[in-house]
Order: sequence, then C-alpha cells, then structure tokens
Amino acid sequence: MRKRKTNGLKMVSSKALVMAAMGFSVAAVTPPVGADIVTASSDHYTLRQEATSTLTPMALWDRLVVPASWWHPEHTYSGRSENLTLELTVGGLWREDWAGGNVLHGEVTHIVPGKKLQMIAPFGPLKDIAVAVIWTIDITPHEGGSKVVFTEIANGTSASKLDELAPAVDYVKTEAINRLVR
Repeated sequence: MRKRKTNGLKMVSSKALVMAAMGFSVAAVTPPVGADIVTASSDHYTLRQEATSTLTPMALWDRLVVPASWWHPEHTYSGRSENLTLELTVGGLWREDWAGGNVLHGEVTHIVPGKKLQMIAPFGPLKDIAVAVIWTIDITPHEGGSKVVFTEIANGTSASKLDELAPAVDYVKTEAINRLVR
C-alpha cells in the first residue's frame, strides 16, 4: 500500500492526466483544506477530502441533500446535474433519471440530519467492476461555519486495479467537495 498527499498543483496535474486518459473533461480545481489518497492498493483504496464553508452545518446539509445543486454535470451519465435526486431515507437512492436512461449511483445506509450521510456508492466506472464502496460525508461546526469531510473506502479484487483508479476518483470527489462548500 502507498500513502500519498494530493494537496498542491503537482497532484492536480497528475490527476488531470489520469482523468484525461479516462476520457473525462478536466477543469481547474482549487484544492480544499485537505485531500488525501490515504491508502491505495490493487484491491483497496481509502480517500479523504476535507473543506470548510461559511454555511452553518444545517445550511450545508440542506445543500448536500440536493446533489443537483452542487455535483458537476461532467460527472453524470446524462451530462446534466439537474437529473440527480437523493431520497433522504435509509434505503433511499441517489439516482440519475433522464429520457435516455436511469442510473443508481448510491443507496443511503445512515443519516443523521445536519451531521452525517453514508451511502453504498460505487459511482461511475466502479459499478462496472463490482467494487464495494462506502462513502461517508460528515459535517461539523467550524469557526462559525462548517467543516465537511468526505471519506470513501473501496474494496474489490486485485484485478480491480483500485490503485490506478484512486487518483481519478479522488479528483472527482475533490471537485465535488469544492462545489459543495462554495
């Protein structure tokens, strides 16, 4: 396993190359307070992104639970964020529905309003390689606003090559956390 910090322009640049190689459009991302590929191996990764917001925890929560308001449209199947919905109940779904199809992005497993959202969430190419992914989003009060932490843990087989996918997933989640806290 390896541990790698992803703060700074050098890693954003590396992520851009990975994203471009995977066929994703690459936009400049302002690094959040912290972004880490905590661990990565062929069958596992743990990612962590952290950012602060001037929004109160409840206001940030209200934004979080409407993914259409912050998720980047380039990281959707339909190309339109407004097609994203989240059913805020255990067993509820993060879905994308449009005239050309439907995609299940995640299933809610834990909710503490204003504080925690956890999902089984193999977004994008991860669902195609049968990888188990848990995405936890924690919100806490911080200096008159909020701190939000994304933690994503993925497990598969060595054939999953998760160490190769981790930088691209980290890039997308870093972009997402930055859009959420704006």
